[in-house]
Amino acid sequence: MTFFRKKRMFALLLIAFVMILFMNSAIIGRKLYPIYFQQEIRQSAAKHNIDPFLIAAIIRVETNYKYHLESSKGALGLMQLMPETAEWIVESSDLGPLTQDDLLRADINILLGSWYVNWLIKHYNGNVVYAIAAYNAGQGNVNKWKNNGVWDGTNTNISDIPFGETRHYVQRVLYYYEKYTMLYREQWGGETNKEALD
Repeated sequence: MTFFRKKRMFALLLIAFVMILFMNSAIIGRKLYPIYFQQEIRQSAAKHNIDPFLIAAIIRVETNYKYHLESSKGALGLMQLMPETAEWIVESSDLGPLTQDDLLRADINILLGSWYVNWLIKHYNGNVVYAIAAYNAGQGNVNKWKNNGVWDGTNTNISDIPFGETRHYVQRVLYYYEKYTMLYREQWGGETNKEALD
Protein backbone atom coordinates (compact mmCIF):
# COMPACT_ATOMS: atom_id res chain seq x y z
CA MET A 1 0.00 0.00 0.00
CA THR A 2 1.43 3.32 -1.02
CA PHE A 3 1.88 6.28 1.29
CA PHE A 4 -1.02 8.18 -0.35
CA ARG A 5 -3.39 5.23 -0.06
CA LYS A 6 -2.50 4.86 3.63
CA LYS A 7 -3.06 8.56 4.14
CA ARG A 8 -6.44 8.41 2.35
CA MET A 9 -7.46 5.32 4.34
CA PHE A 10 -6.53 7.09 7.58
CA ALA A 11 -8.54 10.16 6.54
CA LEU A 12 -11.61 8.00 5.78
CA LEU A 13 -11.32 6.21 9.12
CA LEU A 14 -10.99 9.56 10.89
CA ILE A 15 -14.09 10.91 9.12
CA ALA A 16 -16.03 7.75 10.01
CA PHE A 17 -14.93 8.04 13.65
CA VAL A 18 -15.97 11.71 13.82
CA MET A 19 -19.36 10.88 12.28
CA ILE A 20 -19.96 8.09 14.79
CA LEU A 21 -18.88 10.40 17.59
CA PHE A 22 -21.21 13.13 16.36
CA MET A 23 -24.17 10.75 16.01
CA ASN A 24 -23.61 9.46 19.54
CA SER A 25 -22.75 12.81 21.13
CA ALA A 26 -25.73 12.59 23.51
CA ILE A 27 -24.57 9.17 24.67
CA ILE A 28 -21.05 10.47 25.22
CA GLY A 29 -22.45 13.57 26.91
CA ARG A 30 -24.48 11.43 29.32
CA LYS A 31 -21.30 9.50 30.17
CA LEU A 32 -19.50 12.77 30.92
CA TYR A 33 -22.49 14.26 32.79
CA PRO A 34 -24.26 11.36 34.48
CA ILE A 35 -27.35 11.75 36.64
CA TYR A 36 -27.55 9.27 39.50
CA PHE A 37 -30.68 8.61 41.59
CA GLN A 38 -32.76 9.29 38.49
CA GLN A 39 -35.90 7.58 39.80
CA GLU A 40 -35.82 9.49 43.09
CA ILE A 41 -35.19 12.80 41.31
CA ARG A 42 -37.98 12.26 38.79
CA GLN A 43 -40.50 11.15 41.42
CA SER A 44 -39.74 14.04 43.79
CA ALA A 45 -39.70 16.58 40.97
CA ALA A 46 -43.06 15.34 39.70
CA LYS A 47 -44.55 15.39 43.21
CA HIS A 48 -43.46 19.00 43.73
CA ASN A 49 -44.00 20.19 40.13
CA ILE A 50 -40.41 21.20 39.56
CA ASP A 51 -37.96 20.58 36.75
CA PRO A 52 -36.03 17.36 37.51
CA PHE A 53 -32.95 18.73 35.76
CA LEU A 54 -32.80 21.63 38.21
CA ILE A 55 -32.83 19.18 41.13
CA ALA A 56 -30.12 17.09 39.42
CA ALA A 57 -28.01 20.22 38.87
CA ILE A 58 -28.29 21.28 42.52
CA ILE A 59 -27.31 17.79 43.67
CA ARG A 60 -24.34 17.76 41.28
CA VAL A 61 -23.03 21.05 42.66
CA GLU A 62 -23.84 20.30 46.31
CA THR A 63 -22.39 16.78 46.60
CA ASN A 64 -21.69 15.31 43.17
CA TYR A 65 -24.18 12.54 44.07
CA LYS A 66 -22.41 11.44 47.28
CA TYR A 67 -25.46 10.76 49.44
CA HIS A 68 -23.75 10.18 52.79
CA LEU A 69 -22.01 13.55 53.14
CA GLU A 70 -22.22 15.86 56.11
CA SER A 71 -20.76 19.34 55.75
CA SER A 72 -18.66 21.09 58.38
CA LYS A 73 -21.75 23.24 59.12
CA GLY A 74 -23.93 20.15 59.63
CA ALA A 75 -25.77 20.03 56.27
CA LEU A 76 -26.73 16.48 55.39
CA GLY A 77 -27.22 14.25 52.38
CA LEU A 78 -27.33 14.71 48.63
CA MET A 79 -28.97 18.13 48.76
CA GLN A 80 -27.06 19.25 51.86
CA LEU A 81 -30.07 20.13 54.00
CA MET A 82 -29.54 21.64 57.41
CA PRO A 83 -31.46 19.64 60.06
CA GLU A 84 -33.34 22.81 61.09
CA THR A 85 -34.40 23.45 57.48
CA ALA A 86 -35.50 19.83 57.11
CA GLU A 87 -37.51 20.10 60.34
CA TRP A 88 -39.20 23.27 59.05
CA ILE A 89 -39.97 21.53 55.72
CA VAL A 90 -41.55 18.58 57.54
CA GLU A 91 -43.64 20.93 59.71
CA SER A 92 -44.71 22.96 56.65
CA SER A 93 -45.62 19.98 54.49
CA ASP A 94 -47.24 16.57 54.73
CA LEU A 95 -43.93 14.73 54.42
CA GLY A 96 -44.20 13.08 57.83
CA PRO A 97 -41.97 12.88 60.89
CA LEU A 98 -38.31 12.14 60.18
CA THR A 99 -35.14 11.45 62.10
CA GLN A 100 -31.76 12.99 61.34
CA ASP A 101 -30.63 9.62 59.98
CA ASP A 102 -33.48 9.78 57.46
CA LEU A 103 -31.84 12.86 55.94
CA LEU A 104 -28.98 10.68 54.69
CA ARG A 105 -31.41 8.50 52.73
CA ALA A 106 -31.32 9.57 49.09
CA ASP A 107 -35.08 9.34 48.51
CA ILE A 108 -36.01 11.38 51.60
CA ASN A 109 -33.27 13.96 51.12
CA ILE A 110 -34.27 14.54 47.49
CA LEU A 111 -37.96 14.70 48.43
CA LEU A 112 -37.33 17.36 51.09
CA GLY A 113 -34.86 19.28 48.93
CA SER A 114 -37.29 19.30 46.00
CA TRP A 115 -40.06 20.63 48.24
CA TYR A 116 -37.72 23.38 49.43
CA VAL A 117 -36.59 24.38 45.92
CA ASN A 118 -40.23 24.53 44.84
CA TRP A 119 -41.04 26.70 47.88
CA LEU A 120 -38.13 29.05 47.08
CA ILE A 121 -39.23 29.43 43.46
CA LYS A 122 -42.75 30.32 44.63
CA HIS A 123 -41.32 32.67 47.26
CA TYR A 124 -39.43 34.52 44.51
CA ASN A 125 -42.47 34.61 42.20
CA GLY A 126 -41.08 32.06 39.75
CA ASN A 127 -37.54 33.46 39.63
CA VAL A 128 -35.39 30.33 39.48
CA VAL A 129 -32.11 32.24 39.68
CA TYR A 130 -33.10 33.94 42.97
CA ALA A 131 -34.20 30.52 44.28
CA ILE A 132 -30.85 28.92 43.41
CA ALA A 133 -28.96 31.76 45.11
CA ALA A 134 -31.18 31.48 48.21
CA TYR A 135 -30.57 27.73 48.36
CA ASN A 136 -26.89 28.55 48.84
CA ALA A 137 -26.75 31.92 50.62
CA GLY A 138 -30.07 31.85 52.47
CA GLN A 139 -33.23 33.84 51.92
CA GLY A 140 -32.12 36.64 54.25
CA ASN A 141 -29.12 37.50 52.09
CA VAL A 142 -30.99 37.20 48.80
CA ASN A 143 -33.90 39.29 50.13
CA LYS A 144 -31.43 41.97 51.21
CA TRP A 145 -29.72 42.02 47.78
CA LYS A 146 -33.12 42.14 46.07
CA ASN A 147 -34.62 44.85 48.29
CA ASN A 148 -31.50 47.03 48.26
CA GLY A 149 -31.11 46.82 44.47
CA VAL A 150 -27.75 45.03 44.75
CA TRP A 151 -28.78 42.20 42.41
CA ASP A 152 -31.85 41.97 40.17
CA GLY A 153 -32.04 38.16 40.15
CA THR A 154 -31.20 37.74 36.49
CA ASN A 155 -28.78 35.33 34.92
CA THR A 156 -27.27 38.25 33.00
CA ASN A 157 -26.25 40.08 36.17
CA ILE A 158 -24.95 37.19 38.28
CA SER A 159 -21.69 39.12 38.60
CA ASP A 160 -23.56 41.52 40.94
CA ILE A 161 -23.98 38.82 43.61
CA PRO A 162 -21.81 40.06 46.51
CA PHE A 163 -20.72 36.60 47.75
CA GLY A 164 -18.14 34.94 45.51
CA GLU A 165 -19.17 31.48 46.71
CA THR A 166 -22.83 32.11 45.85
CA ARG A 167 -21.96 33.70 42.51
CA HIS A 168 -19.92 30.62 41.58
CA TYR A 169 -22.61 28.29 42.96
CA VAL A 170 -25.37 29.87 40.85
CA GLN A 171 -23.20 29.77 37.71
CA ARG A 172 -22.39 26.09 38.24
CA VAL A 173 -25.99 25.08 38.94
CA LEU A 174 -27.17 26.91 35.82
CA TYR A 175 -24.40 25.29 33.77
CA TYR A 176 -25.40 21.76 34.85
CA TYR A 177 -29.09 22.62 34.51
CA GLU A 178 -28.55 23.52 30.84
CA LYS A 179 -26.31 20.47 30.23
CA TYR A 180 -28.76 18.04 31.81
CA THR A 181 -31.72 19.54 29.96
CA MET A 182 -29.90 19.28 26.65
CA LEU A 183 -28.61 15.73 27.23
CA TYR A 184 -31.53 14.04 28.98
CA ARG A 185 -34.77 15.78 27.94
CA GLU A 186 -35.38 13.48 24.99
CA GLN A 187 -34.39 10.35 26.92
CA TRP A 188 -36.71 11.33 29.79
CA GLY A 189 -39.63 11.80 27.42
CA GLY A 190 -39.32 15.54 27.13
CA GLU A 191 -40.23 16.09 30.78
CA THR A 192 -39.21 19.50 31.98
CA ASN A 193 -40.88 22.33 33.82
CA LYS A 194 -38.09 24.70 32.97
CA GLU A 195 -38.75 28.27 34.00
CA ALA A 196 -37.37 31.34 32.26
CA LEU A 197 -34.01 32.18 33.77
CA ASP A 198 -34.03 35.89 32.92
